[in-house]
Amino acid sequence: MNLAYKLRPINLKEFVGQKHLVGERRIIRKMIESDSLFPIILWGPPGSGKTTLAHIISKETNADFHELSAVNAGKEILNKVINVAKENKKIGKRTILFIDEIHRWNKAQQDALLHHVEIGLITLIGATTENPSFEIISALLSRCRVFVLKSLEVDDLKQLIKRGLSDKEKGLEKYKKTIHEDAQELLIRFSGGDARIMLNGLEIAATGYREKKITPEIIKEVFQTKSAGLYDKKADEHYNIISAFIKSMRGSDVDATLYYLARMLENGEDPKFIARRMIIFASEDIGLADRGALIQANAGFEAVHKIGMPEAQLILAQIAVYLAKAAKSRATTNALYKAQQVVYEFPNEPVPLHLRNAPTKLMKNLGYAKNYKWSVKYVGPKPSLPFLPEKLKEKKIYEP
Repeated sequence: MNLAYKLRPINLKEFVGQKHLVGERRIIRKMIESDSLFPIILWGPPGSGKTTLAHIISKETNADFHELSAVNAGKEILNKVINVAKENKKIGKRTILFIDEIHRWNKAQQDALLHHVEIGLITLIGATTENPSFEIISALLSRCRVFVLKSLEVDDLKQLIKRGLSDKEKGLEKYKKTIHEDAQELLIRFSGGDARIMLNGLEIAATGYREKKITPEIIKEVFQTKSAGLYDKKADEHYNIISAFIKSMRGSDVDATLYYLARMLENGEDPKFIARRMIIFASEDIGLADRGALIQANAGFEAVHKIGMPEAQLILAQIAVYLAKAAKSRATTNALYKAQQVVYEFPNEPVPLHLRNAPTKLMKNLGYAKNYKWSVKYVGPKPSLPFLPEKLKEKKIYEP
């Protein structure tokens, strides 16, 4: 028995969460009720209802539904669906192609969809946990509407727990189990907002233990962890948390800095990845305001590399606090960006003759290295001559 699968809603009335999309007069509900389907990308965290919503859309609109997983489906399977869609079109039947984890398809595979989506042969519903802006080719993305699904709210998850324990036909009602309030809160927290993980955990807790009341101890035993969260090192939350960590150091908030650091470490983040980001931060955001910051950050990385976990977390904490408390300056960072912009605007300005080497007599005769001095008292061109090319001689790039 798979509780999450058995409790999967079959219509919008049973669907929990995502009120901003499926609530009264909201876009997906209106799309279904008006029977005016268009290609969409459903972007959201695991367990937020992407697959379920695709099934409901298909059923409510009486479409021929084909589900592919981008992990193991290629062009050959896609072509079979296209052939079916062509036959459906002859009899006036709509074809929905649902591609789970569409971000895993490469450019060529995504390109293969374009023509069929554009002419309306298939109605594409793609599901992804990754940012479509980076993972879906622009040509396909421009032909689709992107809908963002959110992690389920606590009240939504409590509703699913209640349904899971009380539903006679699909749920666990026959086990006559109840759940302690603290255990329910722990189950929700450990699931990280993923309804599928939560219901699977609830099923194990209800069927695998004799106690009539599910306790926090049972939930901890089921999850076999002291903490849990929605954290995939290759997914958006990975980047969200490291971003929050950097911004907290930038804002000199030591408490937030330590919170996000601990969160990354508890979820198995590579300590060297964190240490590398702190080296970058020391140069990018502190710079010359504290000349010791880059030395500290680099020493921290070396120490983390030598020591390893779990002791390395003490080193990371020390360096993170130092960087958060340090004075901040982006003068050199801003100067570099400004210099790059100047290069973009003036990419091929000739180097002044007085700054060029003159290894041959011809070059000397042409004026190379003329008026450049290198002595104990003075190094450089004559005071009236610039280091920058002629067109840029008045340009200010670095501003302390």
